[in-house]
Amino acid sequence: MDSLKGRDLLSLADLSIDELNYVLDLAASLKSGMVKLKRTKVLGLLFSKASTRTRVSFTVAMYKLGGQVVDLNPNVTQVSRGEPLVDTARVLDRYLDILAIRTFEQKDLVTFANYAKIPVINALTDDEHPCQVLADLMTVKECFGRLEGVRLTYLGDGNNMANSLMLGCAMAGMNVRIACPEDFRPNPEIVAKAKAIANGKTEVTVTSDAEAAVKNAQVIYTDVWASMGQEEEAKIRIPLFEPYQVNERLLEFADRNAIVLHCLPAHRDEEITDAVIEGNQSRVWEQAENRMHAQQALLAGILESD
Repeated sequence: MDSLKGRDLLSLADLSIDELNYVLDLAASLKSGMVKLKRTKVLGLLFSKASTRTRVSFTVAMYKLGGQVVDLNPNVTQVSRGEPLVDTARVLDRYLDILAIRTFEQKDLVTFANYAKIPVINALTDDEHPCQVLADLMTVKECFGRLEGVRLTYLGDGNNMANSLMLGCAMAGMNVRIACPEDFRPNPEIVAKAKAIANGKTEVTVTSDAEAAVKNAQVIYTDVWASMGQEEEAKIRIPLFEPYQVNERLLEFADRNAIVLHCLPAHRDEEITDAVIEGNQSRVWEQAENRMHAQQALLAGILESD
């Protein structure tokens, strides 16, 4: 799909619905071995936040395409000594073919994209985690054979995962419910954007009632209650979030064929019980694997062929 070539991905909403479906279909074909693509380019990883799945999945995805990866740890680059982002962006633009950034503020990502001519991918910010949702949608489609009409409920903090899930589900024609405490609701601007994308054809709901949100849901999704940079708030948050724990009792309200997803890392017996994450309804490990396939498809779509 030529419309993806050379593009940034700062938000999931940067993709059209056709482009989203193209990436998911290509990811499935790459995973099955039906399609093999080659992109002998160089990917830079500039990660200011800790990472396991994102770092490794991007690295392996690029290697599978025949490319190379440069891990730009900010602690051993001039970024850690205060070099302006605009200077770093213009220099990396001359070395790399594509750059994935994992940082705190969305505005820093936008700065890089504005000053670097190469494509910039959001590998996670405090606002969004679009690459994770590509893998999530791929996993749902594998399990149900479709995305349209599937009911997904997210329980927990109205964080970057809640934001991106609302956008992704609305784009895919899924119904999405976000259940969280009143003071931890997702970004209202992104809620409004997701509802505009859904255009009344599918449900985008934010509620504080966990049981009502889970009723008849086909996908149950959760994330940690305190994201990176919020660790000091964990003790305060735990009592507020306990009603949103994904456990066997709560799953009784869901569809009997429901699956359970978690973007990981998980705090077992906190936001999700050990029994559930290891249970028959869990698709967490397939979901984690699909990060690699979805990102390989995204990289192939953005980069020019050899």
